[in-house]
Amino acid sequence: MANVNNMGVAGASTASVASPGGRPIRRLLVANRGEIARRIMRTAHSMGISTVAIYADSDADAPFVSDADCAMALKGRTSAETYLDIDKVIAACQLSGADAVHPGYGFLSENANFAQAVIDAGITWVGPSPAAIRGIGDKLAAKRLMQTIKVPTLDAHEIHTGPDADAQAIAAAAKIGYPVLIKAAAGGGGRGMRVVEEPAGLLDAIGSARREATSSFKDGTVFLERWLSKSRHVEIQLLGDQHGNLVHLFERECSIQRRHQKIIEEAPSPAVDASLRERMGQAALTAARAIGYYSAGTAEFLVSGREFFFLEVNTRLQVEHPVTEAITGLDLVREQILVAEGEALTFTQADLGINGYAIEARLCAEDPSNNFLPAPGTVDVWVPSQGVGLRYDSGVESGSIIGVEFDPMIAKVIAHGPTRREAAARLARALEMTRIQGITHNRDFLVACLRSKEFLAGDTTTDFIERVSPAATRAQAESELDMAAMATALFSRAQRLAGARVQKTILGGFRNSHMPAELIRYQVGSETLAVSYRNTRDGGFAMEVNGRSHLAKVHGISDRNIDLEVDSLRNTVAVTSMTERHLIHGPGGDLELRELPRYPMPERAGFRGGMLAPMPGKVLSISVAEGAMVEPGQLLLILEAMKMEHRITAPAAGTVKGLKVSEGEQVANGALLVVFEESK
Repeated sequence: MANVNNMGVAGASTASVASPGGRPIRRLLVANRGEIARRIMRTAHSMGISTVAIYADSDADAPFVSDADCAMALKGRTSAETYLDIDKVIAACQLSGADAVHPGYGFLSENANFAQAVIDAGITWVGPSPAAIRGIGDKLAAKRLMQTIKVPTLDAHEIHTGPDADAQAIAAAAKIGYPVLIKAAAGGGGRGMRVVEEPAGLLDAIGSARREATSSFKDGTVFLERWLSKSRHVEIQLLGDQHGNLVHLFERECSIQRRHQKIIEEAPSPAVDASLRERMGQAALTAARAIGYYSAGTAEFLVSGREFFFLEVNTRLQVEHPVTEAITGLDLVREQILVAEGEALTFTQADLGINGYAIEARLCAEDPSNNFLPAPGTVDVWVPSQGVGLRYDSGVESGSIIGVEFDPMIAKVIAHGPTRREAAARLARALEMTRIQGITHNRDFLVACLRSKEFLAGDTTTDFIERVSPAATRAQAESELDMAAMATALFSRAQRLAGARVQKTILGGFRNSHMPAELIRYQVGSETLAVSYRNTRDGGFAMEVNGRSHLAKVHGISDRNIDLEVDSLRNTVAVTSMTERHLIHGPGGDLELRELPRYPMPERAGFRGGMLAPMPGKVLSISVAEGAMVEPGQLLLILEAMKMEHRITAPAAGTVKGLKVSEGEQVANGALLVVFEESK
């Protein structure tokens, strides 16, 4: 199982409130997928509770399905057909005998109608009351409530539908002042959010945000809000029971974001001192008490200097909850389950304290060098790193597929340490030593963030990525490439010898005359590595890589690793060979070497003059007609993939010579979308 937790998660001590007890949960249906489904199941199983998984067609072979005690297919591929279908989820509860539902995060987790449907079916809902979800889960309603109880907020204006909607939106944006943020009233996770810098892009951005919000949450309501480009995103974790006891579990900082989605989170915040922590904690508790909140929830704020502004309350577990678990010693899913069973909290605010520092990085199938565009594909190799203070919440195993239907999360990697600098170093090293191969991902970018001087100094405002510009990929030293090429060549040689049917006693690479050395060529990115080797009298190898001479000796070899000494430096290198592809993991991290044929293949002329699909997806809309003359950056069509919209725009001034797709069509990666002729 890929979910590894070396930190330990235990309940806080000093029981202070007697528990009257309640209805114990025996079988829990997890109305979610991926890493959060596995994480919830892990705690449920530790409490002696059996679990039920539900799954879409494309998730049939996913690890979370096999982790559950039983599973039920929802018969569909999209979110709307499966995880967002309330009737299907309730039916799965009844058919499986589940007596409780945990919604995780995303999907239906903040849907009051779903919570009520679960309760009406006589099933225990692991979450806050439907009334609380309605009262504060809607971001606009929450802002209005905060204003009445004197919690500071940013101005917000709902964008209505109707004949005068456009005019209202334009007027509201002008009143707030640009740049403005368009935000979905329901849900979270960055879906349905757009920053608009100037009036010309406002209406298109509103339409795009509405469609994305409808797709993700079945609610297209959006609103405008003042956009603070340089601030901090700080949130307070809340936890309450059904007996009126309510505490906060301190803060998390989640300022490092791309596409308005968090990728690095930490607790506590480097910018929050005891005084600010107390003020924000009390504001969060005031908000929660105003609606009689219980279960786990999060109050989110923007922090600018010593000021803070309420953003929203998420009435669910957060993706980044593990960092709070690490510094408090609490298992938040366990606490949610106990609260749903009617138990009282066993600790008060005075019992809680902060132990060390924890940082989480979200490992995603996306391409940081291409505007973080999602990159679906197959995870050929997944091997988490091992070490003190590390935790992996993953949704994958070797062979898992990251499809186009859902978000591109691979895993969350969490490090806990006595100091912030040690936690950052542990996390960066853990990411470097994790084998994640066969798919494009953001691991190198995350490491660059964590090792940057700005991050280590705590300079982590919301403009961090634009301001710091961390490297999207890591550069490989010449010595690392040489080691990888030699290890691959000698590993492949050993594999061939082990598989030989005749003349097994003859030494590999043996020559009875002065013949050229064995020669293999590999492609690594844009570089070609030519590797040659000869046996030496002492049992080693005289090797060259692109003319650079080395002496190598194999100390041991298995079906997965080679223990190789090169020029007196010894390393163990992991090798996974897949025909001409060789997936390497050495002291510097992952590399992929593609073995080139001995004889050159005829080259195929590249295609020019067309716009290709950057990934598999669905054509949502087409904005131009054949023969149209367009300007640079003009929208041609919108492609939906992995729960997000991707705008295909004109690369230069020119003419649309042909449209090769239609609205609603599902297209493959690399499919020709538009035939385009650039102006002379």
